[in-house]
Amino acid sequence: MTDTGTGADDIDTSKPQSARMYDYFLDGKDNYPVDWEAAEQVISFFPAVKEMARTNRDFMHRAARLLARRGIRQFLDIGTGIPTAPNLHQIVQAITPAARVVYADNDPIVLRHAEALLHSTPQGRTAYIRADVQEPEKILAAARDTLDFDQPIALSMVALLHLVGDEDDPYGIVVELLDSLAPGSHLALSHATGDFDPEAWERVVEVYRKGGTSAQVRSRGEFARFFTGLELLAPGIELAARWHPEGEHQHTDGEQIPLYVGVARKL
Repeated sequence: MTDTGTGADDIDTSKPQSARMYDYFLDGKDNYPVDWEAAEQVISFFPAVKEMARTNRDFMHRAARLLARRGIRQFLDIGTGIPTAPNLHQIVQAITPAARVVYADNDPIVLRHAEALLHSTPQGRTAYIRADVQEPEKILAAARDTLDFDQPIALSMVALLHLVGDEDDPYGIVVELLDSLAPGSHLALSHATGDFDPEAWERVVEVYRKGGTSAQVRSRGEFARFFTGLELLAPGIELAARWHPEGEHQHTDGEQIPLYVGVARKL
């Protein structure tokens, strides 16, 4: 069974958009000259950003597989981005065909391609919500149409929270989302950091902020705050390439990618 959202708004190509820039870093086709210009500025400050996007995508796959193998059958993915196969539901439904997945994103170009996110297995279900991470109440209310909040849910916010500045209270948003989830639920996060090259990342953040995205990289300690009160799964907070690596599938340069990740269980 599938759900669809409302019709897509006109795409704003007057300013860069983070999802389209990420698509550009992944060599996708759903981006525009304004995104290319901003993305190339980012590349000039941090040349490994394309490798970072792939490393992040690999982490999402590994985290989803691990949780599905641990028996999690429901997933809420916020900040989905433009569909890039394999998508989260394809990963988890290959392990648990009855898994249910709800995607949420605020970008109309993602909604335009939402059909790719809705090809569920017959046993499972997928749905798409047009909403911003700063609207947790809206996301939770809509997700209840598909997910059973009395059972554990995996909350995935991959490469999202570094696009939410402190002025928008990202810690409070995470707490509000987690408070609605049953014990045994999990939180999976990845987050860019300036710990290893602060000057370069100050410039990267400025590119995003000039485009209207309140980007903010965070230190390892600031990232760890998102997991307050949760039980981190081994190996705890790590750089993405070191978190449950899977042999040859990992990119050889991934050890140098400044992306912290972690998966934790709600007690």
